[in-house]
Amino acid sequence: MLPTEVPQSHPGPSVLLLLQLLLPPTSAFFPNIWSLLAAPGSITHQDLTEEAALNVTLQLFLERPPPGRPPLRLEDFLGRTLLADDLFAAYFGPGSPSRRFRAALGEVSRANAAQDFLPTSRNDPDLHFDAERLDQGRAQLVGALRETLVATRALDHTLARQRLGAALHALQDFYSHSNWVELGEQQPHPHLLWPRQELQNLAQVTDPTCSDCEALSCPGNWLGFTLLTSGYFGTHPPKPPGKCSHGGHFDLSSSQPPRGGINKDSTSPGFSPHHMLHLRAAKLALLASIQAFGLLRSRLGDRDFSRLLDITPASSLSFVLDTTGSMGEEINAAKIQARHIVEQRRGSPMEPIHYVLVPFHDPGFGPVFTTSDPDSFWQQLNEIHALGGGDEPEMCLSALQLALLHTPPLSDIFVFTDASPKDAFLTNQVESLTQERRCRVTFLVTEDTSRVQGRARREILSPLRFEPYKAVALASGGEVIFTKDQHIGDVAAIVGDSMAALVTLPLDPPFVVPGRPLVFSVDGLLQKITVRIHGDVSSFWIKNPAGVSQDQKEGTGPLGHTHRFGQFWMVTMHDPPQTGTWEIQVTAEDTPGVRVQAQTSLDFLFHFGIPMEDGPHPGLYPLTQPVAGLQTQLLVEVTGLGSQANPGDPQLHFSHVILRGVPDGAELGRVPLEPVGPPERGLLAASLPPTLLSTPRPFSLELIGQDGAGRRLHRAAPQPSTVVPVLLELSAPSGFLAPGSKVPLSLRIASFSGPQNLDLRTSVNPSFSLTSNLSRAHLELNESVWGRLWLEVPDSAAPDSVVMVTVTAAGREDSSVPPTHAFLRLLVLAPAPQDQLATPTGSSDPTLTTATPAFSPFTLVTQGRAGAGLVGSPWWGTVGGLLLLRGLASW
Repeated sequence: MLPTEVPQSHPGPSVLLLLQLLLPPTSAFFPNIWSLLAAPGSITHQDLTEEAALNVTLQLFLERPPPGRPPLRLEDFLGRTLLADDLFAAYFGPGSPSRRFRAALGEVSRANAAQDFLPTSRNDPDLHFDAERLDQGRAQLVGALRETLVATRALDHTLARQRLGAALHALQDFYSHSNWVELGEQQPHPHLLWPRQELQNLAQVTDPTCSDCEALSCPGNWLGFTLLTSGYFGTHPPKPPGKCSHGGHFDLSSSQPPRGGINKDSTSPGFSPHHMLHLRAAKLALLASIQAFGLLRSRLGDRDFSRLLDITPASSLSFVLDTTGSMGEEINAAKIQARHIVEQRRGSPMEPIHYVLVPFHDPGFGPVFTTSDPDSFWQQLNEIHALGGGDEPEMCLSALQLALLHTPPLSDIFVFTDASPKDAFLTNQVESLTQERRCRVTFLVTEDTSRVQGRARREILSPLRFEPYKAVALASGGEVIFTKDQHIGDVAAIVGDSMAALVTLPLDPPFVVPGRPLVFSVDGLLQKITVRIHGDVSSFWIKNPAGVSQDQKEGTGPLGHTHRFGQFWMVTMHDPPQTGTWEIQVTAEDTPGVRVQAQTSLDFLFHFGIPMEDGPHPGLYPLTQPVAGLQTQLLVEVTGLGSQANPGDPQLHFSHVILRGVPDGAELGRVPLEPVGPPERGLLAASLPPTLLSTPRPFSLELIGQDGAGRRLHRAAPQPSTVVPVLLELSAPSGFLAPGSKVPLSLRIASFSGPQNLDLRTSVNPSFSLTSNLSRAHLELNESVWGRLWLEVPDSAAPDSVVMVTVTAAGREDSSVPPTHAFLRLLVLAPAPQDQLATPTGSSDPTLTTATPAFSPFTLVTQGRAGAGLVGSPWWGTVGGLLLLRGLASW
């Protein structure tokens, strides 16, 4: 046991019962890897989605050789598990981080799983190909793919991944919920993705489809006809006489004759009466998912398809610029850095794939400019000049919020300003949005907090006026760096450094304490270490594990090279750095900022969820943040494992996570990690007991492990997380928003930590009309409240645009309960004619409307169950020209 280890616990009966009430049962392939606790050996939606994406990514890499590197060879990937790390190392070069790609796949997989949990989707038969609603299911599927295309072209990749997850969920469900497999079909349905082709031989309401089956396993209950059908689930819609049920313990329809069911969701007869056909259904669902990915690639082109899945090690470049008259030096510094980044990285794997620019002053901010073309970004940036204004404060947080809505997740955003925020009331909402987007915000402020001259003042300004920036930086894992005009050009060089796939090394303690050194660990997988110190510093020294030290003197020393720009120091360490424990001692008048960063491909992603252990659909219900008092599961996904390993090398091992309070750095507890699935996939799970999450507060995560030689590995999450006081869930019906429509949204609030008195606020960007039937809520312990919102989309709404709806639940009056925010992205899309469901508005190319798919020959490689790769006798098949090679033993 670890010294302060918190024992793992499981939700008590009352919590499980509550979760069942909150989340009525539905069915499909089981959602994600957590589902395997209930049905080991099953193939989940997460497996199908990730394997399909990896196969299509490999196909893209094989067909487009990397510039300046030898082409990939298919034989190098046969016989072993297909991993994102290996793909990136082979294509982009050793050590190229796959973190963004794996995060994008995680977004798609979680959106896929959410279809089984969200109130607007979990019981809709059209979204799961249930109840013989096959034409309606196909329309929903094609519509979701169309929305994926439009959102991708609109550069909203988060929304595109959400709609792609919904589309893949429906597509995969077809092969588990219908009798396509029972009909003996060996290939995916040829017309499911192409709406101009009618679905043939559909069973009618008067056609009996199943016989009665009393047992859990029902191999002979299908009547053997040639018509296409699917099972009924629950009571909506009611099952007609003679029809098949979905089946399983929690399907109410399966108790009505004919009993039993036909679903192939899992290998468990208790959940799936046709469990014996699960692997066949999963194979077809995988092939169909590859078809869907391939179809998107053919419609988007390789460049846009790569952006959809973040098939790149590069980050985005996002600037928020104060454009008032005193900002000339800052704007020039931003231009220089942007030009340097564009020119230095053009044509390389690290060239940014997304550019965002948001100007602001007072009273205005925006518009936001987004592009994937570096020349267009540079031209737009070059047209910005410092004009007018000259007073303080400014609309900085409004502009930052706009940038967050348009910047891809896991990005850095840089704010250049010399003024405090006029819109400080947005601080908490922007903090929450940075964590929801997992974006890090760095403020470069060319004003000393004690300066009293300079800009004109409309009012007496508080010495604490920059506290909102510090709060946002802390919540996002960023910094606030104060400097002078004459130094801003040099200090702004951190823009390029921060985009170089750096990790931030945890410090102990996390901030400067007088007379106490800061300690950090260096392992053999780190290189290009930099130390940044800024503030009213009188002296500092850095000491390596051998006791060799270097002070603040500029120039080259025994440990590295020191640069100073006013109150900003940067020390670049010599490579390779000595492994072990390092120290930094800083003497300063105030509390200086200290940050240690390094390059490495070994990093980690993390996600939260509610473990659903009972019911027909066990899985992990995704959460953006953990909820106070609620049993929460932490999933850790280690990236860079494959790119580090050599055959025969000992495996890296990760033992536990440390939770620390923010900003005090106090250790809240240590929770052991358990590996999930094959070790090379780097998936680890930890149960976070409610005792650790009993109080709403921010906390940081640190991952602890050992390398193959037993040396300590220590990584910190880029930004903190926050325990929120209530579960706040906002969802919308499937499909897009049409101009001139009024759309109902569903809101659910639940408390697991005690009584709550809450005020509810809503907002929408752009400013459409939004009304709600719920403005206040009183919740007792383990109680939920439901509400309804109505969003009115005006006739003038621009097609192919994105709407962001925000709901905030805040404690009333003097309550110390922090606000909770829910964010929902929706797409405005002009309706398409029925025979062109998938043709984007304003697009001349047909989308998803071709009669037959066009694929180049390709060999299918799998991640492999239990690390199996491509083994055993091959299974051959063709799908619309797609050549597939599959190892039976890998399932």
